[in-house]
Amino acid sequence: MLNMEEPRETFSTSEGHGGEIVVETHMVESTESASHVHLACSRQHCAFPLDGDALCVWSTQDPSHQPLILRGHLRPVTAVAFGNAHPLLLCSASRDRVMMWNLGECGEKTLDGQPPRGTVLHALLGEVLCLRLSPDDRVAAVCAGDRILMLDAEFSQSRRALVELGRHRGPVTAAEFCPWQTHIIISASADRSFKVWDRRKGSLIHSSSVLTASSLLSLVLDPGSQQLVAGSADGQLWVFSLAEGHHYRPVTRVDLRKQRDTFSTRKLSSCPEDSQLPPTKEEVEETLPVLSLAPCECELNASCLWIGSSAGLFIFNLANFELEAVLHFKEFGSLSIQVAGSCAMMSRPCGRKAFCLLSALFGKKIALLEVDLAALLRSQPHPGVGARLSVLPSSGVSSTSPLYFGPVEETSAKLAPQKQSAARAVVKDQPLVFHSKVTSSGYTAAPRVAMFSPKTNVQNDGKRPSKCKNNSRCKDYPLESPLPSKLSRQLAVSHDQAAVHCVQYSGDGQRLACGLANHLSLVFSADLTGTPAVFSGHSGAVSTVCWSHDGRWLLSASQDGTLRVWSARRPELALCLGKDMFPKPVRSAQFYYLDAFILLSSGPEFQLLKCHISTSRDDVKRYKQKSRCTPVFRLPTTEAVEVTSLSAVNEFYSYLVLAAGRNRTLEVFDLNAGRSAALLAGVHSRPIHQICQNKGSSFATQHPQAYHLFATTATGDGVKLWDMRTLRCERRFEGHPNRCHPCGIAWSPCGRYVACGAEDRHAYLYETGSSTFSRRLAGHSDTVMAVAFSPSAVQDLAGGTRLMHSRERLLHTAAHGNAEPVNDRPQFPAHVLLDSSRSSPVSSALTEVPCSFTVPFPDPPPQASSLSGSCCLNASRWTDSTQAVNSGL
Repeated sequence: MLNMEEPRETFSTSEGHGGEIVVETHMVESTESASHVHLACSRQHCAFPLDGDALCVWSTQDPSHQPLILRGHLRPVTAVAFGNAHPLLLCSASRDRVMMWNLGECGEKTLDGQPPRGTVLHALLGEVLCLRLSPDDRVAAVCAGDRILMLDAEFSQSRRALVELGRHRGPVTAAEFCPWQTHIIISASADRSFKVWDRRKGSLIHSSSVLTASSLLSLVLDPGSQQLVAGSADGQLWVFSLAEGHHYRPVTRVDLRKQRDTFSTRKLSSCPEDSQLPPTKEEVEETLPVLSLAPCECELNASCLWIGSSAGLFIFNLANFELEAVLHFKEFGSLSIQVAGSCAMMSRPCGRKAFCLLSALFGKKIALLEVDLAALLRSQPHPGVGARLSVLPSSGVSSTSPLYFGPVEETSAKLAPQKQSAARAVVKDQPLVFHSKVTSSGYTAAPRVAMFSPKTNVQNDGKRPSKCKNNSRCKDYPLESPLPSKLSRQLAVSHDQAAVHCVQYSGDGQRLACGLANHLSLVFSADLTGTPAVFSGHSGAVSTVCWSHDGRWLLSASQDGTLRVWSARRPELALCLGKDMFPKPVRSAQFYYLDAFILLSSGPEFQLLKCHISTSRDDVKRYKQKSRCTPVFRLPTTEAVEVTSLSAVNEFYSYLVLAAGRNRTLEVFDLNAGRSAALLAGVHSRPIHQICQNKGSSFATQHPQAYHLFATTATGDGVKLWDMRTLRCERRFEGHPNRCHPCGIAWSPCGRYVACGAEDRHAYLYETGSSTFSRRLAGHSDTVMAVAFSPSAVQDLAGGTRLMHSRERLLHTAAHGNAEPVNDRPQFPAHVLLDSSRSSPVSSALTEVPCSFTVPFPDPPPQASSLSGSCCLNASRWTDSTQAVNSGL
């Protein structure tokens, strides 16, 4: 008996949800359970089996309409599906027959008092678990047992299948037609795999491996991102790329329960009053089977999905692979169904309302819910809302800011001190004093070899750098150039197979610096000619190298706890800051505020140092440097944890500093105000080991809003792309393996691509508008640890182990070993990407060119103050015919 109830409004029982979110518009109790039946929901109607062998159709536009009852099956209905064209068709299946209903004709016959009749497409197929109609409603896909039958939905007199596709090893639980390739159909099965078929030829195109330990229950295809999402009974989501040339590559895997727990933690942190509530023990071991997947049209600027589970509904973002909203049935006490056995969702085109048809897992109730999407999204926690942060400063420096230099003094005010200093310079009569002991001037002492090391490996051979006149390096950066695709050459940089920990290009793109595990820093010319300049002095592995904005100085930080600033023209030390100045080892260091400061992190705080750097020395005390450094400001993190990564913009004036903590937090500091501006908890599943901002280049012009983007990476948790204005994760990249090593990342000067290293000996290139990688570049024989783009528009690159190029772009990669550049270097107009590996590559097509250079020791060796050695260049080439992705952020 059909028991219809009046619509009733349902509100959340938790505090803070003041608006209307869910309305239960219909509820019916059937004589037989429909907990494991595929329900159907469209923009105008929803359909479900009633009392076993009958069909009930509700109107989602007007709840006052009487339901439409369709009878024609002799056995219980097991699957229902709506069509996609006009007039609206409804297909239903049971063990005895598969039927097609024209809802327009059925409605007219009901008004005339006649029983509606459907058309039988096929009979006696067995238990049908899933039905789907093609985009033009001409073909019906029937999943009967482990078979997939293609039935003609227009001419059903023969009652014969058009095509019978191959079989799965288990019952087929879901099937979907590809919207952009209608001849393609994808099926999922209880055998825990999916298959791609060509329904016209009846052939198998692709068969996946076993994905999970439980059955696959649902499928959905997103036309915008061209991705396939499969859900399993154990709450796992698998995302695959169906784009041309991607060969159904996996993009990511998401654990729905872990995402729900992370979302709940973020919710508690944003609502302190809710943190006093005791945790519910019943949710600890709760599983969230993915019963249904459907597109979600909401206000977010990204492709989203509805995820229907037994405990509630979830909105899943396909760009950052995170939950945007969670709706638990138990939080809405007046809902008739608290635990769902089956569900179907549909969003209206306006993006404001959505409908969900539920059947109870325990019981025989079926209910229709109307969800207000805008109210649901407003009720969710958003930590970045209200921050109003901007990388580009909107006001001048405050007089109380640590970045404030003070008022500008006039020239007339400086004349008086000069006169006074001149008067002091006049020699006055002083009493003559005789001492019994006179300290030696040191002329008879042995020379200090370690302190006054010879000036070797001068990179410019004493020549002054010429200004750029009509050089090709002054050209603008090619924003529409394709991705790197060819390996031009490879270069080993160390005899002892030392790892290359970090790499960075100078601002003009003409020099490349890299820090090694053997305590040395090397500076190469960008064209791989000449001998690299060697900077020695550290007693530990060099973890950070950084160029100044004007290119005059090179900063290096080491695991020995010291920070050194070198002259970039020759390997001469200008400033050394030791352990006595920092309480804990320096983890990150860089120039900041257009070289006005040095920004570094030591332990749980970061420091701002005002430095005067000079290579000149006192005429008498030659061992004493004239460089000086003064601490200006220091600020600890909010939770007093060790800073694992630090980032700030030095290419232009910016007040913001980003710091990552050991407790997986990300904190934004505003140095104009001298305080913390925002704190994000649980940014990654592990501590962040690198923050990389989109700093652009002097050779490229970007939109001002693009400078608000920055990326973070953590071991085992991929790369996340953030927007500084909202502090939201906008996209996530997980196509590269990174489980153990801290692989680095880098932005391209045009802002369109992000590069990262990986543990499979490849460098990966991601486009900011796509979730999967655009290019995978091979050549290394071990983990790729660091990457860097050249900022110049037209550049010839060397200095590492590998140089990869296309017609407009170059890619350089560094590894272990010693090498020298090839003399007949090619000229490639390009921007460059560099990545460093942990070991020297081995290639069958290698060319060795011997050469020698001199490496000064930090301390004088027993016999000599330098070591002569030889190196060779390994040059190889490879091509890649993959076309570049043209879409951008």
